[in-house]
Amino acid sequence: MEEQDLTNQQLVQQLFDGNPRFRLLYEEHHLLEKELQKLDQKAFLTPDEEIERRKVQKLKLAGKDEMERIISQFRQ
Repeated sequence: MEEQDLTNQQLVQQLFDGNPRFRLLYEEHHLLEKELQKLDQKAFLTPDEEIERRKVQKLKLAGKDEMERIISQFRQ
């Protein structure tokens, strides 16, 4: 299992270094994660913040899906 994780990490690093779209998606994913963490730290979210949180979650998931498609295509 660790060997598989290392291989995945190497693949992600290779795509990060050589694929501008993957790099952009990866960086956006981390920014969206930070935004979600900031919202999740609040004890109560306003209705607008709830909408924003759902929007951020959807964007993050869409980016992750695209990164996984790129990884899958690269492996073929």
